[in-house]
Amino acid sequence: MSIRSSFWPLFGVFMIAAIAAPLTISSVFWMDFLTLTLFLAVLGQGWNILGGYGGQFSFGHAVFFGTGAYLQVILQAKLGFNPWAAIPFAIFGGIVIGAFTGFLSFRYGLRGSYFALITLAFAEAFRVLATSAEAITDGGQGIYITLNQDPSRALATLQFGAGNGYYFCAVVMTVMSLLVAYWIENSRFGAQLIAIREDEDAAEAIGVNAFKVKMQAICLSGAITAFGGVFYAQKFLLMDPNIAYGPVKSVEMLVMPIIGGMGTIFGPLVGSFFLHSLGEVSKEAAHALVGDRPGLDLIVYGIALVLILALLPNGLVGLMRKLLRREASRA
Repeated sequence: MSIRSSFWPLFGVFMIAAIAAPLTISSVFWMDFLTLTLFLAVLGQGWNILGGYGGQFSFGHAVFFGTGAYLQVILQAKLGFNPWAAIPFAIFGGIVIGAFTGFLSFRYGLRGSYFALITLAFAEAFRVLATSAEAITDGGQGIYITLNQDPSRALATLQFGAGNGYYFCAVVMTVMSLLVAYWIENSRFGAQLIAIREDEDAAEAIGVNAFKVKMQAICLSGAITAFGGVFYAQKFLLMDPNIAYGPVKSVEMLVMPIIGGMGTIFGPLVGSFFLHSLGEVSKEAAHALVGDRPGLDLIVYGIALVLILALLPNGLVGLMRKLLRREASRA
């Protein structure tokens, strides 16, 4: 089955499940679980565009996430912007940082581990800058968005309290990221990006402008990741340098598509759901077996991740495709 023909049925299943979830799930915990799963899938898709489709592995994608989140918070807390008006500036900030990072990296031919390290260095530099610029970011203590306590202004302030507003925002963002990935797989730009991933020198030999394509990819990746930062800022109403630019978010972003399947449309979504579920299962299993031992669930989680990476180099989506091909060959 082709990508074009298989996408829409799977997309339809996702939409039905997304709409049915709040109608059938009454638990606040599980709705929040789904919300954060979708949010991380969006961040993973941002990384997937550059790392999965383009083969440019970034270890510092938090630089885009943090920039989007900080701009969303600062424009509201310091300049009095409406949250809706702040969103385009936050996304544009991700594009600008993407262009800046990409130009300094790709202009001088940095690839592989060199590109990964320079992105990590950019994230750390921005973390130090955010900590030092106390007049703008309030330094290490973090900067806050004023809490809205009027339910009638929930949509206007993008603060939804205990309802399902954040969940539906996450669904919309996930849909947008899936459609972007689908466009990439069915566009000339996507074909050029994948060609660069497979062999950059060969791609240039047949006329692909590798620098231009990679610049477009990192800007698009930065925009999506910054959009994820906007969501985080609105949901948690605060941002500090370690949350924004620390290594935790960068690792989360690259692990989701790697586990789910790099360079695939649904890989980040599958990876996010699997890893979140695994985290909860390992936490409950550790608690049931040895009681309340903080950190033990993380050890179980880590062992499981290592096994998956070792046994499934193409991720869970790759495994599913392999099983489907095997069943088709038997039929």
